[in-house]
Amino acid sequence: MKFTVSRDALLKPLNLVAGVVERRQTLPILANVLMVLDGDRLSLTGTDLEVELVGRLQLDVAAGESGELTVPARKLVDICKSLPEGSEISFSAEDGKVTVKSGRSRFTLSTLPAREFPNVEDSMGTHQLTIKQGQLKRLIDRTGFAMAQQDVRYYLNGMLWELKDQQLRVVATDGHRLALCTLPGKVDASGDTQVILPRKGVLELARLLMDEDEDIAVVIGSNHIRATTNDFTFTSKLVDGKFPDYQRVLPRAPNKIVMGDRLELRQAFTRAAILSNEKYRGVRLKLTDNSLDIVANNPEQEEAEEAVVVDYQGESLEIGFNVSYLMDVLAVLSGERVKLSLSDPNSSALLEESDEGDSLYVVMPMRL
Repeated sequence: MKFTVSRDALLKPLNLVAGVVERRQTLPILANVLMVLDGDRLSLTGTDLEVELVGRLQLDVAAGESGELTVPARKLVDICKSLPEGSEISFSAEDGKVTVKSGRSRFTLSTLPAREFPNVEDSMGTHQLTIKQGQLKRLIDRTGFAMAQQDVRYYLNGMLWELKDQQLRVVATDGHRLALCTLPGKVDASGDTQVILPRKGVLELARLLMDEDEDIAVVIGSNHIRATTNDFTFTSKLVDGKFPDYQRVLPRAPNKIVMGDRLELRQAFTRAAILSNEKYRGVRLKLTDNSLDIVANNPEQEEAEEAVVVDYQGESLEIGFNVSYLMDVLAVLSGERVKLSLSDPNSSALLEESDEGDSLYVVMPMRL
């Protein structure tokens, strides 16, 4: 196998593919990236058996010998990064080694047989849809922060994708807060389904969505999801579990509606958070007519108080929240105003954009 490729063309797909490769793995071959040359098409594949990513690029010069090999992913990335911009890199493989040359630099890397490289199974997809990359990125950006990280309820360590009545909705929750975003408009999808994409799959997929106006084709199967763009094919196993019924979590009839300036509230929460308890991050909200007081205390007997002018008429209310959860929501909402719906100190709060938006956020209260 022999070919020459420009460093800059190789680095972008190589970086993304190497991102999937786990640093600590049980099988040595999983530390490698599979390189397959077919004519003037070079494909790079990385996998950790859960997520697989294939990057493709067109070589300028087709004068090469087709073939396949696997090379250590991290070392190859580091070599390419350290070579000067605009340089050409030539690869040639023989006798279980691959020689990488560029200018006066020469590297010899060990390889492992390509036939041993695991292939994420091809299962038939049951549902298909095509949307713009920018639309999918928005869905993930608006909800991804609410995914659990290492919860024993493993189905929370991921994101629910729901196709229903030709609408795509994504939901994430860690049991304390919930984020939901619905794609405006219909998607051309066959039938209804619900699947859970694992946390790593969500994060890797988000990194690929660079061209907002380009399409991405998504195929959902019974245990896999595959997303394809011109340059990449992303495949991930799905989480086998039942996602909680998120509809039951949405507050039914909150009777206290507060409207406020999003940036003003975000800044006030950020300042109050400085003196909140580092472990529990609790703040108290005191709501009276047209005023919201935010109070934070910590074990060192320090206190922060912020008063924010809001639109609110009604009974006064005192309720506690984890300030980080509120700040996360205010960071992803857009628009100048934010709508906060409450009912009593023991019920969840609902946050959304003041005018008709595509996202809803639920935050559970804290006892302080």
